[in-house]
Order: sequence, then structure tokens, then C-alpha cells
Amino acid sequence: MSNEKYNLSKEKSPPSVEQVSKDIHSKCEEMIHFCTNANQSNFYQVEQSLLTQLYQLACLFMQLFLISCQTNFQYSDWLKKDLYNRGNLIGRTIKTRFGKVRYWRTYLINKNGRGFYPLDSFLGLTSDGFSPLVISLATKLSTRMSFSASVLIFKSFLGWSPSSEAIQGLVLGMGKYAANYMEQREAPQDDGEILIIEVDGKATPTATENELKKRRGKRKNQTSCCTRHRNQNQRRSCHKKAKNQCKKKVDKRKNGRSITLVVMYTLKRDEEGKLHGPINKHVWGSYAPRKVMLAWARRQASKRGFPPDTQKRVHIVIDGEICLYDGLSVLFPQATFALDIRHLEEKCWNLGRSFHKSGSKELLAWMEDKIECLYTGKVTQLITEFKKLKLSLSSRAKRDKEKRDKVSKLINYMEKRPTMMNYKQLLEEDMVIASGIVEGAARYVVGERMDCGGMRWIPERAEALLKLRCIELNGDWEHFFNWEYQQWIKKMRDGEKLIIRSEIPDSLDTVDSFHDDFVSSIETNEIQDNDDFFSLTDEIQKAA
Repeated sequence: MSNEKYNLSKEKSPPSVEQVSKDIHSKCEEMIHFCTNANQSNFYQVEQSLLTQLYQLACLFMQLFLISCQTNFQYSDWLKKDLYNRGNLIGRTIKTRFGKVRYWRTYLINKNGRGFYPLDSFLGLTSDGFSPLVISLATKLSTRMSFSASVLIFKSFLGWSPSSEAIQGLVLGMGKYAANYMEQREAPQDDGEILIIEVDGKATPTATENELKKRRGKRKNQTSCCTRHRNQNQRRSCHKKAKNQCKKKVDKRKNGRSITLVVMYTLKRDEEGKLHGPINKHVWGSYAPRKVMLAWARRQASKRGFPPDTQKRVHIVIDGEICLYDGLSVLFPQATFALDIRHLEEKCWNLGRSFHKSGSKELLAWMEDKIECLYTGKVTQLITEFKKLKLSLSSRAKRDKEKRDKVSKLINYMEKRPTMMNYKQLLEEDMVIASGIVEGAARYVVGERMDCGGMRWIPERAEALLKLRCIELNGDWEHFFNWEYQQWIKKMRDGEKLIIRSEIPDSLDTVDSFHDDFVSSIETNEIQDNDDFFSLTDEIQKAA
């Protein structure tokens, strides 16, 4: 913390530059004296004390900077315009990474009676009461861990922390800029000549209406003597009721809401024909309808030098959902597609376990034959074998009903996706045939942060955190924050009072919110006839 006498909010006048400079010299001499006379202290005590004094010294330096800025600031440039009247000198305490710092600045009042602080606008200090580095660090931590853990880690290193509620507000506020950042972000340099796009989904637990009602309702006052005995009477009454009546089945469903993830990267071919990468990999996710995410992928591909009429190779790997294939085939008419072979192998394994014991040699031999057909371009032959297998089963016997259903589902699954199973040619070209990267992204982007035990999200609020987490995991956080910080300064210098913290999240993006050629192509092209694509997105929009 800064010097105590400068922390008084009722201080009538700020200290001079000379006075703060003198305090800095005095503090430095105090630290030198401490280091040369702390012979009776152990290293741990010295390190603790020295860290506290260094923070105090840093606060004094920050105060010196702010007071110098106030002293040298050219308020005359504002008063010459005859639009403002000079107000009083108002004190303010701002929380920095080193602690609280007290400073003063002049308030200007316009002809309408409203005013602002030109010094704050010039320095880029918002009305949140936190320094930009504090805002950046607290928000960045929350993209990696829970809000309560962010508070704990922040406090462990800096001795203080914004509250959990303040960090949540900062996430909502900064998340409003994330989508615009990704849209204006420049294309990466030294990209490869082949563009790879992988698309998948991951559901997160969302709060039901009953859960939200309990959360937002008025809480009862706890009258117990300690936390160990709280709700003791309620538990006893519930126990008595349970003896007289059957227990109700607990709904353990997580009420999942799907996130669409898009991973985009390039590959570069060497002289031997092998493809190397991934190069400039970026992941992006959203709760918005899938049409919105597919349109985002189209815009990003064009930005990276792969327009719709490109002659360069575009290869897309998906998990077999027909709606994704229909949407992407319109937006990427020249692209080649691959059905994730791991999904297909898993379906074959599930079918094989219906005929052979799990882990048996017979099952392994059966699967080796099927996998060989997939990798050697004999998919048509494999489908024929499955049809023969189905005919060998009795159509009347109940013992074969489950087996027939599984075989029928697999045959139907494969017959609908013949163009996505050309694995032999793709392997010869050293192309990607599995969506391992986007499957991993579903785990580390969504699962590790947003699908933990006890979590229940509101999609509109979780959207801001999801976008910020994508930016952080892409390695773009510093570039993003610098870009966003410039947006803040521009708004404040235009006279806007800016508060980053927000309690109201932005609504999820919809197709109507995008007015570009790519989205209109989805609306007007032949994909319009595909009921699966639109019924899915309509359900998502209704849920939103």
C-alpha cells in the first residue's frame, strides 16, 4: 500500500512532486538501512518484509507519476474551446498491482452541467477503480480457472485481489470486445498452402429455471451456531419423510447446451511430399447457432487467402453430422471432406461387440478385417459385407433384433457419407483423416474450464468467458488487450464515461445479426432445402 497519509480520502490538497520525491528517497534509505541491519532475521522474514516495502515504494513511484501528469497536463487546451468550465481538484484512489494509489485530477464541466476528467481519459484509466494491468491479469486468470481460484491466486502473489463478483463483471465487459477483435484481426504471416478446418461440438451444463429461481431468490438467515449444524432441522425432517414415502428420483442430467468449436490451421508440403504443421492454429467457439460459426469460418478462410473460388486446397474434417457437411459444402464448394475415421472405427467396434466377446481374439480378428477395408479404399465392399451380415440374422427372432438394429444403423450411417470416406487417397496425399485437434480443443477449451463438477452456466454469460478463453489459448491475449485498451482510450477521449465491468451480458449472435455475403449465401443457396440443417439451428435459436 502507499504511504498512509496519502490514502486519506479527505485530504484537502495533493502533495507536491517535491514532497513525494522526498518520500521516495526516504523510503529507499529506509530499505537500505533495513537490509544492512537485519542480521537477526532469517531469510524468509527479510524476503517478506522487503517485498512489502518494494510494493510501498512502487506505489510512491506511481503516485509521483500521476501527480506529475496532473501538474503538467495542459488544461488550457480544453478551456480555450469555451466549452468547459474548470471545476475542483478531486481525489481518487486506484488499485494497482502494487496496491492502492491516491492521486488528484481536475474536473471539467461543460455547458450542459455534465463533466469528465481529461487526465483519466488521457491516461486510459476507466471508472472501474482498477489499473489496466489489474484488469488484464484478473480477467486472464479467470479464463484459466474458476473465479474463486482466480481470487486466491491473485491474492497469493500480489497480497490483494478484486472480488469474485468484480472479476465476473470484468469478464462480461471485456467479452463484449472479443468477437470484434477476431473479426478485425489480421491474417497470420507465413501461412501454409493447405487450409485444414475441423468442426465439432461440446455441451456444457446450464442452469435450469428452477435453479435460477433458487439462486436469485431471497436467502434465509442462518440461525445455526456454526456451519457444521446449519440446516440440521431441515435434514432431520427430510429423513423422517423418506421413511414414510419412496424417495423421488433425482434428475442428474446436466441440461447441456452445445458449443460449436472451429479449429483452423494450415499445412505446408516439403520436397518429399509430406505435410507439416499445424501452422497458425486458431480455435474459436460459441453458443450461437451453427450457421453463425460456419459463416465465421468462411470469413476467416477468405482472410487467410482461401476465398470460395480459390484453387488452393481446403480440407475439412467433421464427425459425420450431415448438417455440418451440407452447410460447409456450400460455403466451401472446392473443399474436400473427411469423416473422422476414429468415429467410424468406434461404431465398428460397438457392432463387433454384439457378435464377439469384448477383448477376445475373435473380436480383434473381426475388427482387423474391417479396419483394413477402411484404410485400403474398400468402403463399398465393407458396406456390402454388413448387408450380408444383416441378411444372415433372423428377422423374427428376438435374440437378433438388437444386432439387426445396430447393423442397420451402421449401414445407413455409411451410405449417407460415401464422399467423406476416401481414406486411401487422403492417406496417399498425407492429408488429415481424424479430428483429433478439435476433439482435444473440446476438452481443453471447454471441458477443463466450463464442464467441471457443480458448474451451471447461463449461456449468454458463459459466452463472454468462452471467447476470452479462446483468445488466451490462441496466444493472442496481449495483442487483444492492447487493441481493446486503445478502444477504451478512444471512447474516453471522446468524452464517454467508461466502465468495463458489466452485469448484463450481450445476447448470443444470430444469423440476423450478420449482414455479409457468406450468411446470405446460406439463406439463399441450395442448403435451403435441407431440413436437418435448419431444424437444428431453429431449435438452438428457440432455446436461446
